[in-house]
Amino acid sequence: MSQKVLILGNSGTGKSASMRNFKSDEVMVISCAGKPLPFKNDFEIIKPKFESIVHDVIQAMDKCKKKVIVIDDFQYLLSFPWLRRIKEKGWEKFEDIQSDYFNIIQACNYMPDDVSVYFMSHTTTDENGNEKIKTIGKMLDERIQIEGMFTICLKTIVNDGKYYFLTQNSGRDTVKSPIGMFDSYAIDNDLKYVDEKIRNYYQIGDFASDEEMKEADEKAAAPEVEKPDSDGRKRRKKKKDADDANGGDDGKEIKEEKKQESVTEEKDETPKRRKRKDRSKEVTENEGDSEDKNEADKAENTDDEEKKPKRRRRKKQEAISDDELPF
Repeated sequence: MSQKVLILGNSGTGKSASMRNFKSDEVMVISCAGKPLPFKNDFEIIKPKFESIVHDVIQAMDKCKKKVIVIDDFQYLLSFPWLRRIKEKGWEKFEDIQSDYFNIIQACNYMPDDVSVYFMSHTTTDENGNEKIKTIGKMLDERIQIEGMFTICLKTIVNDGKYYFLTQNSGRDTVKSPIGMFDSYAIDNDLKYVDEKIRNYYQIGDFASDEEMKEADEKAAAPEVEKPDSDGRKRRKKKKDADDANGGDDGKEIKEEKKQESVTEEKDETPKRRKRKDRSKEVTENEGDSEDKNEADKAENTDDEEKKPKRRRRKKQEAISDDELPF
């Protein structure tokens, strides 16, 4: 049984480019899309025909005499047959297409043990935000789950313009590798190194020794790529690393001093509050002012009355008797 490995990633993230360090006599490439590789090479490249893509791929795998086979753009083994039969009605065509896809993976079980087969495919994200291999139809997802047929599943990423393979699951993807095979969460996207590491781990054929792989491991490791948590966020650095970056215990003291200075500055910058007036005093003062005002008003009224001219009162005319009349 050959060693089959799944390489997942979006287009342009370094899947095909990872083959760049192989020699022409070490690898055979089956290009399902029929496109050239993104680097100069003299590899043996098989380009299956559109109308017989499944048959051509299986035939090329059977006839290959090399120890490394790469099936590039593996997702097109589903989409091309579907496009060819798109006018057919019913669900039988999906059953045939998915069956052929499954049979190609199973064909690796009947190949020599010292042969490695790498399947490179695009990814998709499901409704729960989990990243997985891109397929057609529900049977492969609900009944089988393609990643479950592989022991090693790596994913390509691009970080600050550099290309990497991820070797461990983040909780939101299907990445996996055997325990102890890769010490680093991220490694250089070098498929030649990955193949040597697999042969060393399982002791397949003419494999490199542990001492030889140690130097290669250090060169391929990418500690600058941090493993995110299950929500996709980067993990916080360990407390020790943070203390070392800040100068250990001296850094802690400096932090405390800065903290105290910032607190003092905040106190100084805090605006002064207005003192609350005593409402009782204010009421008493207002009452006193109102009484003074009333007295002043009374005094003004008195002065006004004195200034007014006195009206003459008409004296009542005394009644005159008839005897006093002159006539």
